[in-house]
Amino acid sequence: MTTTAGTARSAEAAPGSLRLPGIVLGVGLGGFVDGILLHQLLQWHHMLTSTDHDHIGVKYYSPKTVSGLEMNTVWDGVFHAVCWVAVIAGLGILHSRVTHNRRAAWASRALWGWILAGWGMFNLVEGLLDHQILGIHHVRGGPYQAWWDAGFLALGGLLVAGGFLLQRGGRPFDPDAPRGAGPAGGRA
Repeated sequence: MTTTAGTARSAEAAPGSLRLPGIVLGVGLGGFVDGILLHQLLQWHHMLTSTDHDHIGVKYYSPKTVSGLEMNTVWDGVFHAVCWVAVIAGLGILHSRVTHNRRAAWASRALWGWILAGWGMFNLVEGLLDHQILGIHHVRGGPYQAWWDAGFLALGGLLVAGGFLLQRGGRPFDPDAPRGAGPAGGRA
């Protein structure tokens, strides 16, 4: 007889689990949202825009000068390359774990819930590390930067909680289920 705890443990270790690929995809996609929206479109910050008062002694590169903007753009590019690697890795893990019925994986609440959770984890780690511990940039510098940074962390927490609830709200995803067995979605 299988216990509930035993079932939960076997589901966590199942090769078809969507948790890891979803989280890795979420980290990469969340980084892209941050980089494209905050760095490029809104231009609120770049990777090194607060190094004039950081906590680690990085040389200051003012985004208001051409040479400073060039250096910030290089580091934004490094950041985007890391995001790209995370997305490719997440897709690779997903491809290796889901060998049948891949359309059902993309339609599942499990995958999208873990992607949201991964995005939230990105916000929490990046917000704590870059904004608070290293101090190399803030969401939006100026007199209210602490509030912007706190909002970024709060959004991260909400994304983690919402993603966790979303993936728990549906049926478990079975990558080996035959096509047409119904929509997949839920814990995986």
